[in-house]
Amino acid sequence: MESMKNRRTIRKYTSENIPDTLLKELLEVAARASNTGNMQLYSVVITRDKANKEKLAPAHFNQPMITTAPVVLTFCADANRFVKWAEQRNAVAGFDNFQTFIASTIDAMLFAQSFCNAAEEKGLGICYLGTTAYNADQIIEALSLPRLVVPIVTVTVGYPDGMPEQPERLSLEAVIHQETYQDYTPEAIDALYHDKEELEVNKQFVRENDKETLAQVFTDVRYTKANNEHFSEVLLKVLEEQGFLK
Repeated sequence: MESMKNRRTIRKYTSENIPDTLLKELLEVAARASNTGNMQLYSVVITRDKANKEKLAPAHFNQPMITTAPVVLTFCADANRFVKWAEQRNAVAGFDNFQTFIASTIDAMLFAQSFCNAAEEKGLGICYLGTTAYNADQIIEALSLPRLVVPIVTVTVGYPDGMPEQPERLSLEAVIHQETYQDYTPEAIDALYHDKEELEVNKQFVRENDKETLAQVFTDVRYTKANNEHFSEVLLKVLEEQGFLK
């Protein structure tokens, strides 16, 4: 519990390698995670080779963690393996649909998070890269992913080179609803985001980006409508080409 309370995202790693035996142990532990119908609709591609990391880097906007981490893990929604098993056992799997994609995405994320929890318990640091969903088409090509396999999230893993400050989180009152969803009043929004907005680091973000509010930094700079719509189109095309949308 204490390690989870104090966890940080680690983006800088030492040169120390991760032994294959340790990585295998962590993945075995992660495979105990809950999943849909015990079908385990997920896979993970392990990337250690320098050249292969460099092939992946552009899909992640060349964030340095990809090439400097000793291990890069790409967790995938994967119905391919199960469908092939079904076909070889005279069964017909109707898994070429959006429902299966959602189920396999949930499976992949549960597997990924369980791995991260185990890795941090062993003294490793991890960083989630959300860019996987932005450029899934590039990652599919780089990793030779077949039909019914879609990359969901990438995790870089290594021994921490320093310990960054722990980022803030909203209070639990912001995310917990008792029995039914209680929508947020303007007064509640002001109260829930007050501490976040008053942090000096966040005020600096506002000044650096020449904005009026922290919310504008998120909507006008970091996660713009144009980018959201573009990457939505890319992902929908990927789902169709990979067989999850008819």
